[in-house]
Amino acid sequence: MQATASWEVGQIAPDFKLKGPGGQFITLSEFRGKKNVLLVFYPLAFSPVCSHQLPAIQKDLGRFEALDTEVLGISVDSYYANEAFALHLGLSFPLLSDFKRQTSTEYGVLIADRLYSERALFLVDRAGKIAYRDVSPNLGDIPSNDPVFEALERLRQPS
Repeated sequence: MQATASWEVGQIAPDFKLKGPGGQFITLSEFRGKKNVLLVFYPLAFSPVCSHQLPAIQKDLGRFEALDTEVLGISVDSYYANEAFALHLGLSFPLLSDFKRQTSTEYGVLIADRLYSERALFLVDRAGKIAYRDVSPNLGDIPSNDPVFEALERLRQPS
């Protein structure tokens, strides 16, 4: 049902180059050494559950920013659809287009027989390592932001 790759906490997150707002490319590596990054994989723009999931991220965006974390939404939709979806929901974080499904496949969240991704969160630390991951067992389940904040707090503590 899904891709075989399964990235775990502590591993280096696969880099990507995806189109975001205005068709501008965004890469994961541009944040390395600068910020943590929360990757929010969602199945499809304008779907009912995604229309609740992303506003919940937006509601907590100030907390993510205070913890020096960039939030990037990722779906298989075109960047045009993602722009319209972001506008419709009033989102201020970028939604990226994984139209070729390469990133969803690399992260092991593509549902191959449906051609869209599972609902998943990957927190990538400043060093480019996965610090937290949550792949929802059911597409109707929205992952909680609380465990992400707990992981971010742990990253702030000296080793």
